[in-house]
Amino acid sequence: MSIRVAVAAIFAVSLQATPLAANPLPDIICAPTDQMYNRLTREYLAERRGTGMRAPDQIMEIWEAPSSKEWTLLMTYASGRSCIVAMGQDWYSDDRTES
Repeated sequence: MSIRVAVAAIFAVSLQATPLAANPLPDIICAPTDQMYNRLTREYLAERRGTGMRAPDQIMEIWEAPSSKEWTLLMTYASGRSCIVAMGQDWYSDDRTES
């Protein structure tokens, strides 16, 4: 089993998902934002690498676990919930400066 599948399974078991009617992304793992941040930083040693507004009440966040090079795309809502919308491996940061 890959680490990505294991992480998704652990999140699914350990975090309570919102009801389907309340979740705009029904196949996604959601939790209160503080719980999601704690899991990402403490258990998976992930660091937030960037954020961007999707809408006035939605922020996309990219998290990376430097030691494993795995990444997580998180949607954070103004309501206080965050949802994992994608996960992957082999994160690469392009640190070149644009001219």
